[in-house]
Amino acid sequence: MKVKAAIHRDFEISKIDDRLYAAFIEHMGRAIYSGIYEPGHPQADGNGFRRDVAAMVRDLNIPAIRYPGGNFVSAYRWEDGIGPKEDRPVRLDLAWRSRETNQVGINEFAIWANELGIDMMLAVNLGSRGIEEARNFMEYVNHPGGTYWSDLRRSHGVEKPYGVKMWCLGNEMDGPWQIGAKPAREYGRLADETAKALRALTPDAEMIVCGSSNDEMPTYPEWERVVLEECYEHVDHISLHKYFGNSSRDTLNFFGKIEETGRYINTIGGVIDFVKSKKRAKNDVHICFDEWNVWYHRREEDGRRWRTWDWPEAPDLLEETYTFEDALFVGGLLNEFIRRSDRVKIACIAQLVNVIAPIRADKNGKAWRQSIYWPYQMASVYGRGTALRVAVDGPKYDCAVASDVDYLDITAVQGAGCVTIFAINRHLRETLDLRLSLTGFKATLDFHKMIGGHDLMATNGPDAEPIAPVDGTGIGVEDGNVVGALPPLSYHVIRLKV
Repeated sequence: MKVKAAIHRDFEISKIDDRLYAAFIEHMGRAIYSGIYEPGHPQADGNGFRRDVAAMVRDLNIPAIRYPGGNFVSAYRWEDGIGPKEDRPVRLDLAWRSRETNQVGINEFAIWANELGIDMMLAVNLGSRGIEEARNFMEYVNHPGGTYWSDLRRSHGVEKPYGVKMWCLGNEMDGPWQIGAKPAREYGRLADETAKALRALTPDAEMIVCGSSNDEMPTYPEWERVVLEECYEHVDHISLHKYFGNSSRDTLNFFGKIEETGRYINTIGGVIDFVKSKKRAKNDVHICFDEWNVWYHRREEDGRRWRTWDWPEAPDLLEETYTFEDALFVGGLLNEFIRRSDRVKIACIAQLVNVIAPIRADKNGKAWRQSIYWPYQMASVYGRGTALRVAVDGPKYDCAVASDVDYLDITAVQGAGCVTIFAINRHLRETLDLRLSLTGFKATLDFHKMIGGHDLMATNGPDAEPIAPVDGTGIGVEDGNVVGALPPLSYHVIRLKV
C-alpha cells in the first residue's frame, strides 16, 4: 500500500514544552515502596532508593514528575512525611484502602528527583483540607527561612528551598470516588483562592486546576467551563485525565482512541477560548494532560480486590503487564500530544514504576523495562524541539470511535540540527510504502530505529526484554524524499540531519 506524506520547514505547530514527556508517581500500591524505594535491596543506595530502577528512570530523560497523587492526595497530610522517620505516624490511605508508613515524604522524594535531574510538580490536598494547609506546604518547600515552616524544613536538614514552580490544585475533584469531591462552582472558587494564596508566596509558580477526570464524566465539558469561569485569571493549566483499554480485542478500534483523544483536547481548547473571551482575559491557559496510559488488563480484578482487603502496606495493585499492542498505542498517543503541542504543554504518563508503569520492579528482585517504556523513552529523548505539520495522503479506515483514521500515524519534530520522524504503521497485515517529501530541508539519514515483528500480545519480563528498538532497514533519503517500507504493526524513529 502506497502512502504519501509531506512536511515543510515553515509549517510549524508549536515549540514543544519539554514537560510533554513528564511522569507521575503516587503513594499507591508498590509505586514508592519496593518500587523506587526499598531499603535492604541489593541495589539500594544510602537513602534506600533502588539504583537499578533509578538507572532506567534516568534513561527516560524525564523533565518533571507529579507527586504525591492522585486520589491519595485528597486525604493526605503532608506534615506526616517530614521529620525523624521513627516519629512519623502510620495512616490509613482512604483512596486505596492501604496503610501509609510515611517513610517517604517530600524531603526523601526531593532527594530522589534531584539526583535524577527531575523537577517536582506537587499536588496539594483540596479534598479533606484547603488553603491553609496548601500555603503551609508551599512555605515549607519554597521559602528561604526565617518563618515557622521554612525553619522547620531547615531543622530537617534541608537548608535551601526547593523552588518548586508547578502546583496541582487538588486531583479529580469532579469524581464521586474522591475524598472531598465538590461541585464545579465550589471547587473553582476554592482553586481560585488557593492559587492566589500560593502566588503570594511564589509569584512565578504555575497553577494547574482540575478539569474533568475523563471525557466520559456526565459533567464534561460543562465542568471545565464553570471551573475556569471562577479561576481563569489565576491559573496556567487545566488538567485532563484519560486511560485506555482494548477489552473488545479490536486492535484498530483501540488505535482509533488516539483520534478520540484529539477530539477531547480540541473540545477543552474550545472551552478555554470561550472562557478567555467571555472574561476578556489576557492570560493563556494550556492543557496539562497529567494522567494518561493504557489501563485495562487488571482493572476489573484489582477493582474487586482492593475494596475488600484489610489495609495492607504497599500491596500489589494495578501492576499491568504491557503488550506489544500497548507499545504501539503509547507511541501513537505521544504522536497525538506532539500534534497538539500548541494546546498540551505538560503530559504525565501514569504512573512510572509498578503501578500501570513502563518500569516494573520485583520486591527483593529484578527491575525490567516494559514494552511501553521504549516509545516513551524515544519520544522523550528525540522529540524535543518544534513540532511540524505533516500532511498525509494514504489509506484510511473507520472504527467504532472514529472515522477516516490514517493507517500511517506520523509526526515530525525539528530541533538540534535534525528532523525526527515518528511513524507507526497501524495496518494489521499490509506494508506501507512511504514517500515523505521534505520542503525547505536538505537532509541526510542519521539513524533509523524500529520496534516491530512481535505478536501483538508479546510482553517483556524480568528475564527477557524482547520488545525493544533495533536498527531499522530499508529507509533512505532520495531526491529530497524519505522513502522506504514500513512493515505492518511497526513503530519507527527516523532521524534526519538537516
